[in-house]
Amino acid sequence: MSARTLPLLFLNLGGEMLYILDQRLRAQSIPGEKARKDEWTDVDRKRVMNDIITTMFNKKFMEELFKPQELYSKKALRTVYDRLAHASIMRLNQASMDKLYDLMTMAFKYQVLLCPRPKDVLLVTFNHLDAIRDFVRDAPSILNQVDETFRQLIEMYTPLSAGEFQLIRQTLLIFFQDMHIRVSIFLKDKVQNSNGRFVLPISGPVPWGTEIPGLIRMFNHNGDEVKRTKFTTDGDYVIPQREGSFDLYGDRVLKLGTNMYSVSKPVETHMAGSSKSLASHAKENITPNPLAKEEMDFLARLIGGLEIKEPGGNETGFRLNLFTTDEEEEHAALTRPEELSYKVINIEATQEPARQEELARILGELEVAEPGAGSAAKGEDLLALMDGL
Repeated sequence: MSARTLPLLFLNLGGEMLYILDQRLRAQSIPGEKARKDEWTDVDRKRVMNDIITTMFNKKFMEELFKPQELYSKKALRTVYDRLAHASIMRLNQASMDKLYDLMTMAFKYQVLLCPRPKDVLLVTFNHLDAIRDFVRDAPSILNQVDETFRQLIEMYTPLSAGEFQLIRQTLLIFFQDMHIRVSIFLKDKVQNSNGRFVLPISGPVPWGTEIPGLIRMFNHNGDEVKRTKFTTDGDYVIPQREGSFDLYGDRVLKLGTNMYSVSKPVETHMAGSSKSLASHAKENITPNPLAKEEMDFLARLIGGLEIKEPGGNETGFRLNLFTTDEEEEHAALTRPEELSYKVINIEATQEPARQEELARILGELEVAEPGAGSAAKGEDLLALMDGL
């Protein structure tokens, strides 16, 4: 397991979350002069995006994130994204958050699988940050936050060897290995099977610095080439024209990690292999977590840098519909397996050791936070987020 994987995982999943939110907010925005008080406008969309990106790239938050550390459980990371998604006037109920997280994880899993070489995971991250930078191009202070993270990535990751990037890629794949959620955009493009597993291509560009398969060279003990043998392959391979840029600005060449929602496509998630999936979730919930205290300490530190925007004055939280109708969202919430339901836990970062021990004890007893009835007072549920992506 690589201790350098967490920043890449967090930033890429965060980038996918911002793509999805931006697409849905644009789809549901109403012209400002025609909108009612409870309807989205483009001003609201920009405000939500700016608030989330500001929180996501908070300096203290990034300092904690970039410290070498092992990956934590899916539940621990999910809690951070729950908090991050509510760092604005937007509110999501549990069914919407589930759908959002499913799309985020499956999109990034597919990108990791398709990377021609392990180091290209960094180019995928740069593509996400390039798009995020474009979201806040009119907000110089937020743009500076993103650029600072960009520089940290360049400083930390560009010197790494191919072997270290291979370890990072394997760590990511281990994290995603049991996640096989069907997504309609992938199913329609025939890059995902009905069981939720991805179909990997056998053609296309070969990794930078390698040659097209089809030639075997044999050498003698002096290192001189003495024989060549050609063989045919089933794939149609091409050599890339150039390597993607690992600088602050530049042509990444690789398209993985760019916004696939920029052209509106319907995206829905469906659970694949539900009985097996539920069994694995149940097993995960029952099995004691030996890293409970470490995860709670991690969450307390990270979430200490996340501020939830409370509706002020006469302002109310806005609802964002990710399903086709409210009824679909309600049905998704009602049919959600009990094994996936979490109790409410409010986390407040503190340096007091006794408080840290208490947080660790709570994590051992509870199943990580879920916005439910108890948290509704923090803002009106922002309806389901995912349909129509």
